Amino acid sequence: MAVPLTFDAEGAPIHRPRNVDWRRAAALLYGDWGTSKAYVIGMGFAVAGFGSLWIILAVCALTGVVGYMYSIVCRLFPEGGGVYSAARLQGRSLAVLGALLLVADLTVTASLSAYFGIIYLGVPAKYAAFVAMGIVGVLGFLNAYGPRHSGSLAVLLAVPTVIAVIAILGLSIPYWTLQNIQPPHESLGHVWVHFVGVILALSGVEAIANMTGVMRLDPGAKADQPRVSRTANRAILIVAIEVVVGTALLGLAMLSLPAALGPELATRQDDMLKFLAEQFGSMTITPAFGKIFGAVVGIIFAFLLLSAVNTAIVAMIGLLYMMGQDGEMPPVMTRLNGHGVPRWPLVVASVLPIIVLFFASNGEALAGLYAIGVVGAITVNLGACSFNKKLPMHALERVLMVGCFLLLAAVELTLARTKPDALFFVLCVIGLGFGMRTYSHRLSGLKTMTVPTAVADIVTPEAVAEMRRPSLDGGRLLVAARGLTPVLRFALEEAVLRKSTLYCLYIKEVSILLMGRPHGAARARWQDDPQANAIMSFMLNLADEKGVCVVPVYAVSDDPATTILDLAATVAADYVLLGASGRQYMSKLLRGNVVTEVASNLPEDIGLLIHS
Repeated sequence: MAVPLTFDAEGAPIHRPRNVDWRRAAALLYGDWGTSKAYVIGMGFAVAGFGSLWIILAVCALTGVVGYMYSIVCRLFPEGGGVYSAARLQGRSLAVLGALLLVADLTVTASLSAYFGIIYLGVPAKYAAFVAMGIVGVLGFLNAYGPRHSGSLAVLLAVPTVIAVIAILGLSIPYWTLQNIQPPHESLGHVWVHFVGVILALSGVEAIANMTGVMRLDPGAKADQPRVSRTANRAILIVAIEVVVGTALLGLAMLSLPAALGPELATRQDDMLKFLAEQFGSMTITPAFGKIFGAVVGIIFAFLLLSAVNTAIVAMIGLLYMMGQDGEMPPVMTRLNGHGVPRWPLVVASVLPIIVLFFASNGEALAGLYAIGVVGAITVNLGACSFNKKLPMHALERVLMVGCFLLLAAVELTLARTKPDALFFVLCVIGLGFGMRTYSHRLSGLKTMTVPTAVADIVTPEAVAEMRRPSLDGGRLLVAARGLTPVLRFALEEAVLRKSTLYCLYIKEVSILLMGRPHGAARARWQDDPQANAIMSFMLNLADEKGVCVVPVYAVSDDPATTILDLAATVAADYVLLGASGRQYMSKLLRGNVVTEVASNLPEDIGLLIHS
């Protein structure tokens, strides 16, 4: 008896491995969010000079509030609370809008981080954009060969970066003064425009919401009822304190330099932290030390910024791939190369930042393009959450989130009004994205129609999946294979002898950042994968002949061993069967480290059979 059920496609509880603790989550978040101080204080001085402290403090305050808002988002969306997931609950079109704003944000993140990283290495500004274009191209080429372990370099650099910031502040403490600080001389409207222009400290906060699906669960939480508030809150709190306090104190240190250095401060806005290291190192110890210390700080922040380029590219690949799987982008976005990397998302993620660097070849122009994407994505996320009455929020939390949403909406409108280039850029991204979405829907034969909510609730994917789930009696066997190998025949024979249900697992390996999938979104199905379809159809036919209950299980994963372990526990398998064959990909999947990891971490109450 064959029971055609696909867990990942039909809503059964397959979960991504949750192996990111709060330390690694904080380091990954810091690799994106923490880079903002490298250019925020310089931008502040560029627009307001020695009166910029008030603007920097206002940006820091807003950054802290947004960090708190995202701690709420992480609590509400333990499977991934990025803008695409949160907005999907309010409507598909809003989700796509939020995702496209995030694409614009990630595009400029890659461009801006590459440019400032090159500046911190000491490359002259007139050549920086061209060198940055080459860096983006090289990183894109490297990502075509599989995962670059996005965020690993950021994790390694988080500690030296914090040490460098503390060292700069430590050297500057004896010179802190308020004598150079000037009150705002312009009208409130001009101050607001300046505030909006340097609001880049919000960059990177979306990263933490997308990580909740791989965070370790809180004590007592279960896979089917996940909670990650403890992990997320620790990561957000630590990084937010460093970003807010560090940026504010670095701003004070910058304005404590002698007023005679004002012209030089204006010219060094692109590598302000390196300049502060040079000046305070020279003033406190010796000019030679200041020069060396500045060079070291420049190298640390350069590598942190360049790692952020790679993180942005990988995140954009994952986002476009997920939208392709959900039918919001053409199917070509889901095609993988030989290393498991989506071809066209990689091309888009590499080419778009290069195009931006070609047309916006200086830090001020890039910063102008940047804010509208990141602020727009955060605004859509907070707006979708605050006005979703089904989300369990306290009244005060909802009021604060609505207020933050309205403030950020005002910032977004101001950016659209005062920065026409940024508006043109984001409209191009949105227009092109929705055009591709329309083309994708036409290819898929989808047609939009309006039905009452009561009717729509009847045919939700979850309701259909519940009807399809079989009644499982007796033992359970889980076999993992990627081809028509002897282990499948052995598994069928064991299922016949034991009168057990056989779960036939096919894992499609992908080398991308797996982001949180929105609730109710379309999911990958084995019927749409030619290799999986051939294997599952063959197994189902044999199962009919032998009278065995076979449950096809399809998973998309970048970690096969952890997926096998997770699924074995989820279905309460009695035995896990692994096999090997002469096929290259099968050997890569089920030999060596995979078998070792499964054998080492499999619960004692689940047996392991290796067929060769």
